[in-house]
Amino acid sequence: MAKSRELKGRIRSVTNTRKITRTMELVATSKLKRAQDRMISARPYAEALAEVISDLVTPDLADRFPLLRQPALPSEGGPSHAAVILLTSNRGFAGGFNANLIKEARRRVEELESQGYTVELVVVGKKGIGFFRYLGRTMRATRTDISDRPTAEDATSLAQELLDEFAAGRLGVVELVRSQFQSALVTPPVTDRLLPIAPPAKGGGSRPDYILSPDPETLLEDVLPRYVRNAVYRGLVETAAAEQAQRRTAMKSATDNAGELIETLKRTYNRQRQAQITQEIAELVGGAAALQG
Repeated sequence: MAKSRELKGRIRSVTNTRKITRTMELVATSKLKRAQDRMISARPYAEALAEVISDLVTPDLADRFPLLRQPALPSEGGPSHAAVILLTSNRGFAGGFNANLIKEARRRVEELESQGYTVELVVVGKKGIGFFRYLGRTMRATRTDISDRPTAEDATSLAQELLDEFAAGRLGVVELVRSQFQSALVTPPVTDRLLPIAPPAKGGGSRPDYILSPDPETLLEDVLPRYVRNAVYRGLVETAAAEQAQRRTAMKSATDNAGELIETLKRTYNRQRQAQITQEIAELVGGAAALQG
């Protein structure tokens, strides 16, 4: 009987777990739809900024703006510091989502250090922060206040100080490690080079003949920082969407596995109960036969 009670307890426990994972799957599905909407709504503005920059930047203008200037490597007398922004989540239960981002960030840090840079980490999310604290690595800044609904102000707060330090010549490289939302099932980690800015490639055809007011220099002074801040914002919204997609996938898998385990436990319990009943019947028949004999 003790074995049967143990099996019934396990069935109840796994059933309760399945209810939790199913609920988390439904919540992630709901959040994913809203995150995708934010991601899609951010694209037109980003595409317009990229088009403006590709139209305005010319070789003679590129040398006048610090954000476009390509600094020399540390070994060649360039800035000795670089910054890497890593975007992770505050919560787990998302499969390999955070582990893949952390792995990509470590790879980029090692590559930059091999080029002679001293890398400063800006880590968003408790999962990334906890990992690098475990390694004993000092981080330039940590953020846990950015929710799964990031805003333009969040992106500005992350990027502005790094923009100023790059323009001042202290930083030679600024990169962003984020998730790229290709589909609900495919969200690989990627690294974006934020600074120096590489002007988006212009498609075929002649350059439009704009009448500009104010002049291109004044426009670029405003547009270039906006372009970087928007790149950070798009990284935040894509990573938020990827997190919900990965959590939904992980919770669906956990729910399916729990269902399979419940069926296995029920079959085991039924077989054991059937064997017990058969044994009891056999004992009754044997006792009756002994009394008759």
